[in-house]
Amino acid sequence: MRTIVVANQKGGCAKTTTVVNLAAALAEIGKKILVIDLDPQANATQWLSGDGSKGGAYGLMIEEGPIDNFIGNTSIENVKIICATQELSYLERALAGRVASDSILSRRISCLKEDDWDFVLIDTPPTLGIVTLNALSCANELLIPVTTHILTLSGVAQLMSTVEAVKKLLNPGIQILGFLPSRVDQRTRHSGEVLDLLMEEFGDLVLKTTVRESVRIAESPSFQAPILKYDGASGAAADYRSLAREVLGFSVEEGHRQ
Repeated sequence: MRTIVVANQKGGCAKTTTVVNLAAALAEIGKKILVIDLDPQANATQWLSGDGSKGGAYGLMIEEGPIDNFIGNTSIENVKIICATQELSYLERALAGRVASDSILSRRISCLKEDDWDFVLIDTPPTLGIVTLNALSCANELLIPVTTHILTLSGVAQLMSTVEAVKKLLNPGIQILGFLPSRVDQRTRHSGEVLDLLMEEFGDLVLKTTVRESVRIAESPSFQAPILKYDGASGAAADYRSLAREVLGFSVEEGHRQ
């Protein structure tokens, strides 16, 4: 079982889009996926038609009981979800004073049956707080979506500083799966320039897959369907299938892509 947190401290970087469509692309080839939505906006939950009757991520973090009690269905075969609710906005207050509150999710996920899941994908809010720290503390790998706009790079710098602190203090085993260029507008010179800067700074950590800017992706949440289901023949669907193949080719043990 691989646990991948999708994070970037800047909003609008396609984190939820990445989680939903990567989950669908991996599920399409038969992988068993658990999505954990930790963003109080609950966009991944809504996009996947998540079953919110199971208590969700807030309950998972503050209550006792088997983790399976919090896992609900989605509209996608092979994809289950622990839903988000607005209550996650109050999680920091609810956990005030608790011992090791930044590693609660790690302890909860350790109770999952390894054979039940191939991937756990975690969506995070665009802020550094107790929720994001819990996600970074429990994950094996970090996937960083980066839109090709120059201001996005400042968010990347902040995130890398956070990751270094997490590695030192909370989770020395976390690895960077890669930077995923997202919402790439191939018609503009600016997108190309930002991609070049990203490659110059991070080299092989930048994934070969790029996700193109697409109206079809923007439309698909309204239909509560990943792009693979909404328009499986689109270029955007092909991009996420490519991402799934690249993720599958990453060796967790060896820390590189095969």
